[in-house]
Amino acid sequence: MSKNKTLSAAKSAKNDEFYTQYADIQKEINAYLDYDPDVFRGKTVLLPCDDPEWSNFTRFFAQNFETLGVKKLISTSYAPEAKREKYGVLFEYAAEQNGGRPKNERGKIFVLDHDTNASGRIDLDDLEWEYLEGDGDFRSEEVCRLRDEADVIVTNPPFSLFREFLAWILEGKCLTQRRRGAEVGSRVPRDRGGDDLATKNTKYTKKFLIIGNMNAIKYKDVFPLIKGNRMWLGNGFNAGNAFFGLPKLVETSEYAKGVFDSATGLVKFRNCCWFTNIEHGRRHQPLQLMTERENIKYSQHKEIRGVGYRRYINFDGIEVPYVDAIPSDFDGVMGVPISFLDKFCPEQFEIVGMSLDLAEARDEIRDWYLARPEEKQKRTGNDTFYCRDDNGNPVRLYDRLAIRARREK
Repeated sequence: MSKNKTLSAAKSAKNDEFYTQYADIQKEINAYLDYDPDVFRGKTVLLPCDDPEWSNFTRFFAQNFETLGVKKLISTSYAPEAKREKYGVLFEYAAEQNGGRPKNERGKIFVLDHDTNASGRIDLDDLEWEYLEGDGDFRSEEVCRLRDEADVIVTNPPFSLFREFLAWILEGKCLTQRRRGAEVGSRVPRDRGGDDLATKNTKYTKKFLIIGNMNAIKYKDVFPLIKGNRMWLGNGFNAGNAFFGLPKLVETSEYAKGVFDSATGLVKFRNCCWFTNIEHGRRHQPLQLMTERENIKYSQHKEIRGVGYRRYINFDGIEVPYVDAIPSDFDGVMGVPISFLDKFCPEQFEIVGMSLDLAEARDEIRDWYLARPEEKQKRTGNDTFYCRDDNGNPVRLYDRLAIRARREK
């Protein structure tokens, strides 16, 4: 592999591997415990795509094993040699042999389910480990079996594999198929091509808590889960800011100023969130909102105060650019920023759909863009919602969630 290819691959690996802070894990888990103290009691918890020797997920669940009432904790890691071959990371590993196969080509499994050292309690010191048969890829048959055994799956999966990882959780069983990056003969989830997992005719009870990019909400095979109330956002990071640790030997200079903090060794992301199907209390706290009339009179946003709400050109609804400006007494459909999901209360609102799916083509929008050759992309109006500016011209908006208030019947 050439040096340039190696560096490029290493950069990709860097973008996929981040270590979640212990405090963030503790804060998130506490939100579920506050809602249901027994949420993990008697459960088998699986931490895949993990590095048990470095992971704060493993550390948290092991140290709180008895407090949480966990029945069994399983944590698996991806083999270091597999990482090296996949990303070209120039690490040196000892080629310890085991059954003719180097140990560094095999993943590890850590299990905690009893007091191994007769200390009188089950904790981190009681973890037992051994090598997996394969490299620890979550799509491998042996990790699929662990998934099927688990009641709860918790981890920070590689960002680039989020869609596939979520499908893997929801499948409940694997389908034999070769996939680049998985072992030959591994059983992996079918590429569903946007199928609506939320309407699958299977009973699904496995709980999960995973970290992903906020933009994943817009994926065609992810959004139906949210709309169908099979997945929602978790309690969240402090002030929406996620700080992660980095793998060793990462070129921190590649990060933009303000993203990497050399003093803490952490990188900052504002577009990360927790995805889950575990209930927590904040999800059921309704927003305190003003009426439409009150917003027009008192709103802190100049786009609304004294002006009112704009209607879409290519959809029957109003534009609400800020979550705190949602009118409490409006009965029609409203378009709101995707960040609304962080404050979504299913008892207060229902999700109608996404702007990309609901927007309709309009001659007015198409003709406006066709008359302007400087526009690189000709639009028909069915890519998202459009409003009119003060001059009556079409204005393309960011992706929107379409919501409607729930009313007591």
